[in-house]
Amino acid sequence: MLHALSLAFVDSVNVLLIGVLVALALMLGPGHYRRIAPLVLIGDWLGVFLLAVAVMLVFDGLKSVVDTVIASPLFGILLILTGVLTAILTWRGGDSSDMVDKILTPLRAPSPLTMLVGFVLGVVQSATSVPFYAGLAVFSTADASFLERYIGLLLYATVALSLPLLAGLALVVVRARPHWWIGRVFAYGRRNRDVVIRYAGWLVTALLIAIGVLQIIS
Repeated sequence: MLHALSLAFVDSVNVLLIGVLVALALMLGPGHYRRIAPLVLIGDWLGVFLLAVAVMLVFDGLKSVVDTVIASPLFGILLILTGVLTAILTWRGGDSSDMVDKILTPLRAPSPLTMLVGFVLGVVQSATSVPFYAGLAVFSTADASFLERYIGLLLYATVALSLPLLAGLALVVVRARPHWWIGRVFAYGRRNRDVVIRYAGWLVTALLIAIGVLQIIS
C-alpha cells in the first residue's frame, strides 16, 4: 500500500495545475479565488479518481500479467528508465505558460465549466503520467478484498492531488498574509518559474529512480 501511495505522491508533482492555481491567485480577488480554486481542485480529484477506477478495472482483468511484472525486476527497470526520461525532458526544459493562459480563460467566474476544466486537467495529467499507472499496478496486487482496494482508490486519488491541494491552501494564506515566509517562497517561485519547474523535474527523477532501485533490490 505504501509503495503504491509513494508513486501517487510522485504523480502529485503537477506543475501545470499548481501553475494554474498560482495564476488564479494573482488574477482574482480573494473572494473569487476562494470560490473558484476549490471547484478546480474538486474537478481535478474526480478526474483522477474516475480514471484510477477505470485503470484498476483493466489491471484486474490482466491480473496475472500485472502480478508477474510487479514481482520481476522489470518493474523497477521501467521506473528507472522513466526517471531517466524525466531527467532528459527536465534538462531540455519547456514553457507551459501558453497552456496555462488557455486554461484560465473559462476560470474567471465560478460555474459548472470550472469543475469541468479541473476534471479534464486531472484526467490528462494522470493519463500521461507513468507513476500514476505504476502506482495502480502495485495497488492492484495488494492483499486486500475487491471492495477494500476500490475504496482505497479514494485515498490514492487524494495523495495524487496532495501537492496541488497544499499549494491551493498555501495561496489562501499568502493572499491574507503576503509578508509571511510562505508568501516570500511563492514570490520567489513567481520570479524564478523556470528554476522551480526544473527542481520539480529533478525531484520526480530522483523519486522514480530511488523507488525503481528499491523495487529491484527488494
